[in-house]
Amino acid sequence: MKKTRISLLFLTLLALSLVFAPAVFADSSYVVQPGDTLYKIAVQYGVTMQEIATANGIWNYDHIEVGQVLVIPGAGAAPVAGGTGTSYVVQPGDTLFRIATNHGLQMSTVAQANGITNFDHIYAGQTLTIPAGGTTVVSNPQPQPAAPSPQPAPNYGARWIDVNLSTQTLTAYEGDVPVMTTAVSTGTYLYPTVTGQFSIYLRHQSQTMNGYLLGYDYYLPDVPYVMYFYRGFALHGTYWHNNFGTPMSHGCVNMPTDKAQWIYNWSDYGTLVNVHY
Repeated sequence: MKKTRISLLFLTLLALSLVFAPAVFADSSYVVQPGDTLYKIAVQYGVTMQEIATANGIWNYDHIEVGQVLVIPGAGAAPVAGGTGTSYVVQPGDTLFRIATNHGLQMSTVAQANGITNFDHIYAGQTLTIPAGGTTVVSNPQPQPAAPSPQPAPNYGARWIDVNLSTQTLTAYEGDVPVMTTAVSTGTYLYPTVTGQFSIYLRHQSQTMNGYLLGYDYYLPDVPYVMYFYRGFALHGTYWHNNFGTPMSHGCVNMPTDKAQWIYNWSDYGTLVNVHY
C-alpha cells in the first residue's frame, strides 16, 4: 500500500510539472518567397527585423533572396489574430512605425485602434492600445528545400532619403553610401516644405491631387509615384514642369518622373526621409 501511495504521489507531481512548465518557443524557419521583404516577414511572425537580421547574419535589411531559408528566432510559429490586446506607453524617440513593427502589427491597425488619423502625431507618455494579433502562435510552417543562394550584392546598409532644401537636391543613401542623386523642386517661400526626420507612411503608384479642396489653385490628375512622408507632404513624379533645382511646389518634393519611379521601387513603407536646409 505504501509503495502504491508513493507511486501515485510521484505521478501527480510529474503531471503538475508538465502542466505548469513555462512555454519555450523554439526557433522556426521560413523560406523567402517572391515579393517578400524583411519587414513583411517580421510582421508575419510577430518579431522585429533586427531579431531576424541578427539570427541570420544579415547586415543589409534590404538584401534577402528568394529561396533563402531564414531562422525566425523565438517565434516557433506563424502569428495569427487572438487574445485581448495590451497597452504601450510611448517613449521618447518612438514612432508609430517602430511601435507597430515591434508588436508584429501594421501601423494602420494600431492607428485605427487608437483613433489616430495622423501617423506622425504621437507623443511621449501617451498610452496606446495594442490590438491582439501580433503574438499568438499556431503550428510551425514546414520549410521547403531552398535553391543555392547567389553571391550577395554589395552591402552598404539601411536605405534612407536626404532632401536638401538649400541645394534643391534629393539623394538616396544605403548606409553612408549615396546611390542616386537628382535635382528636385520643393516648396516656395509661401508654401515651405516641412523640415525634420520622417518616414514614408503612404504610397500610391498614381494619384489625382486636387488643390482646390485645400484652397489652392491646382488640379493634377494621375500624379505618378507618390510617397507621403508627413501629413500632405510627399515625394512624387512631376509632368507639369521641368524646372528642377528651383522651388516650385506647394510643399511637396517634385521629382523628375523617372527618378521618382526609381525611388518608389527602391524605397518602402517606413523608409526614413530627412529634410533640411
